[in-house]
This record gives sequence, C-alpha cells and structure tokens, in this order.
Amino acid sequence: MISIISSGLKILLPALLVASAAVAANGDDNAPWHHKKCAVCLTYDDALNVHLDQVIPALDSLGFRGTFYVPVYFPGFHERLTGWKNAAGKGHELGNHTIFHPCEGKSPGREWVNPDYDLNGYTVQRMMDEIKMADIVLRAVDGRTERTFAYTCGDTMAGDSSFVDEIKKEFVAARGVKRIMKGLDDTDLYDIGACMINGESADEMTALVREAMNNHALLVFLFHGVGGEHSLNVSLDAHSGLLHFLKQNEKDIWVAPLRDIAEYVKAIRSP
Repeated sequence: MISIISSGLKILLPALLVASAAVAANGDDNAPWHHKKCAVCLTYDDALNVHLDQVIPALDSLGFRGTFYVPVYFPGFHERLTGWKNAAGKGHELGNHTIFHPCEGKSPGREWVNPDYDLNGYTVQRMMDEIKMADIVLRAVDGRTERTFAYTCGDTMAGDSSFVDEIKKEFVAARGVKRIMKGLDDTDLYDIGACMINGESADEMTALVREAMNNHALLVFLFHGVGGEHSLNVSLDAHSGLLHFLKQNEKDIWVAPLRDIAEYVKAIRSP
C-alpha cells in the first residue's frame, strides 16, 4: 500500500506544481510572480573572488540566493572550487558562462578580446562544445543537471551563425544584456533582459525595483565587481542598500536564482 501511494504521489507532484504555479500567476493580477508583485534576480558575472568573499555572505545573511555566471577557466573559479561548491550547496545557482568567455572582437571597444577567443573565428559546433564542457565541470561541482546560461558579452553569433537554437536544447533559460524588463507573459526565456550595473547608487537601483513592482515585471540585475576587482563595479554600500531594500519589501518582491524563475515561468506556460 505504501509503495502504491508513493508511486501515485510521484505522478501527481508535477501536476500539482504546475497547478500551484498557475494559481500563483493567475489568482491575483497584481501578484503574478509567486504571489508577489515582481521577480528580482541578482546575477553576478565572471567568478570574481569578491563574489565569494563579499557577495555570497551578504546574500546569505538576508536569506537571498543569487545566480553566478562562471567561466570555468577563470582562476576565481578553478582555484576556489570548494567555495563555489559550498555556495551551490546553499542554493546559489552556478550558471554556465562558457570556459574561456569568448566574445565578438570586431565591434568598437572590443580591442581587449583575445584573438584566440574571438567569436568571429568560432563555429557553432566549437561554441557548443565549449559550453557543454563547461557544463560538465559545473555538474561535477554542484551535481545539477539544469541551469541557465548567460551569453558572453551578450553575443549570440559564432562566425556568421546564431547558436541560440542550440542553447534552447541545453538550458532552461538564457540571460542577455538588453536593459529591459518584461512581464510574466512577455519574457523571452532565451533572451532575458538585464540591467547592467556600473557605478549606480542604492537609490538608482531601488528605483529600478520600484519600476518592476509597478509594472509586475521580471528585473534581472547584472553585476560584475562589487567593491572592486572589475572595471564594471558597484560599491559595497550601494549593493548592501539594494539588498536591504529587497529584504524590507520582500512581501512584494520574489528574489530567486534565474533557474528557479525560469522553471516557474515554464510551469505556468505548460499546457
């Protein structure tokens, strides 16, 4: 009898999750995001030491979980595997950001791109091989089979071909760099907009959150340096001010890793 009940629960649970998500989205037009007015995702790129030393402790202290897009060749990742494993164990998402962080190097301001990792010299096959190998490394660290991807430099072309359709086969969602916010019905899960932060104050960032609340939208923050370690940077005080605003308003704001948000959206959209 117990085994029959257990089997029945295994069959029913996915349906119950979908139904619960649908109720959460449709039960209140003013609270479509997990019974909240908006969803906020805190993402951090490039496996910086400050992410482990400053950001994750700050998030943990307030009960928040973030998404960290890690290029697995970068020393801030492969030299601190234990720290990243511990972060994943606490619920933070390790997102795929390739091995070498290749970018399109011919655009203005891209002189820093290493010619060996210029996407103009890549094929879709080479790009996807690199991404899949990065995923094998990440799976060895966190044991997860599902995660999100972040387009390096926001680029989606290898040579003259798009690899977006291949990304859709491998990941639950992908983050871009367009500074846009979309509602639950309008969010493109394979080109999720993000607000890149570089020098903004706490007030400027909380204004973005208020906008998301007013529009019932998904707001994704894109951080690099937090208190240093990158040319794109936000101060520790400003970052802390944002986190505390989110905490003070968490009855109206759903803060979650992008993987969790994407899975929620997919559950709602499932027929």
